Amino acid sequence: SSGINAEWPLRPGAVAEAVASLTTAGFQRLDEASNWDVKPGGKYFLTRNASTLIAFSLGGKYERGNPCQLIGAHTDSPCLRVKQRSKDSSVGYDLVKAECYGGGIWATWFDRDLKLAGKAIVHTEKGLVSKLVHLDHPLLHVPTLAIHLNRSVNESFQFNKENELVPVLGLIEEQLNDEKSLNAKEKQQQHFHRHHNSTLMNLLSEELECTADKIMGFDLCMADYTAAGLGGIKEEFIMAPRQDNLVNAWAGVEALVLHATGDSFSSSPNCAVLCLYDHEEVGSTSAHGAQTELTNLVLGRIAGDKLPQCIATSFLLSADQVHAVHPNYTSKHEGSFRPQLNGGVTIKHNSNQRYATTAMGAALIRQLARQNDLPLQEVMVRNDSSCGSTIGPLISAKTGLRTLDLGCPQLSMHSIREMGGTEDAYYAVQLYTAFYSQFGELDRASSDD
Repeated sequence: SSGINAEWPLRPGAVAEAVASLTTAGFQRLDEASNWDVKPGGKYFLTRNASTLIAFSLGGKYERGNPCQLIGAHTDSPCLRVKQRSKDSSVGYDLVKAECYGGGIWATWFDRDLKLAGKAIVHTEKGLVSKLVHLDHPLLHVPTLAIHLNRSVNESFQFNKENELVPVLGLIEEQLNDEKSLNAKEKQQQHFHRHHNSTLMNLLSEELECTADKIMGFDLCMADYTAAGLGGIKEEFIMAPRQDNLVNAWAGVEALVLHATGDSFSSSPNCAVLCLYDHEEVGSTSAHGAQTELTNLVLGRIAGDKLPQCIATSFLLSADQVHAVHPNYTSKHEGSFRPQLNGGVTIKHNSNQRYATTAMGAALIRQLARQNDLPLQEVMVRNDSSCGSTIGPLISAKTGLRTLDLGCPQLSMHSIREMGGTEDAYYAVQLYTAFYSQFGELDRASSDD
């Protein structure tokens, strides 16, 4: 649970912690704009927008065109994001306007203590610099309307997301740099600053160790302040926010490090790749989402003129969370497919290509799990139920990579607090490590054409 507390707060913080783990394990940062000199036995990573990361390790026996084993996950989760003009107030309260990001269960954001995290753009003597922000204290709150004023609240909790899902920051005090006292030149100079509550900007300036007028922009998300923890009578559950999809992002980092520092790495002929993308929750269509050209560009720089051979023999695990069977809503699940918490990583199937799993891919992962004595579950949705999707079909269609969708089961997906299994996180690390180290040999011994 500590991995989702201070270490993995939100997208930029998650990528920063992944970078710290990779750097400690000997991975070297690459610059997209520079020439690369990657060699067998080398370990590398690059980032975009501080919210997307691609890391890879080349086995000691790697040759250009050899297969890559890829794991893809995403760093973003549904949340409330501070609007670019957030200043607001009402009847003596300072408010912060927020935009709904992704498909959150927004009712769960009421009556929670909220913190802020993300990044800010600061003007320095050397130019504009992106800096991480983590205001780790109960700063904001969205209060519900008391039942005495809304007698039907327990029958139907309805609210307007624009007018009633607005966090309270504090009580109004005299605003510093009051807009009325600024002349035209000062207003222009403080264009970004003046559209946000001065108390909030001063908090940010203290965190960033600069004056408020040096803050030229930000990407700030609200998050549950309550710490992640273990729950259940035997501590068999992870009670934490953003398990979709930081569980798989974290497990992927752990697996890549274990593989790249393991005994078999020096004799491996393959390339192990970890892709952590942003913007999955809103469609992945961005320069740092899964629909970017970044994946192909990186593989191309690794494989060179042997990229077609590399694509044909490589394999991607699209790792994203799975709906566990809900004890109070069992009818929502297909009777033969009911993933259990702590029952193991779960393969996802969908004939309509909402998931990219194929028969051969599933058979290979079953064999991999069997030879490592790891539990494995499988899931399909009911015919009368809608089916979500993942980055798997998007990357598979864009790159031509063979792909399988899987992930850890959880409850309360897209709530501000989610519930997962402690053992499933362990199983994920073990399966993903085995995928990096052993899948290539299994794949070479198979034939699907």
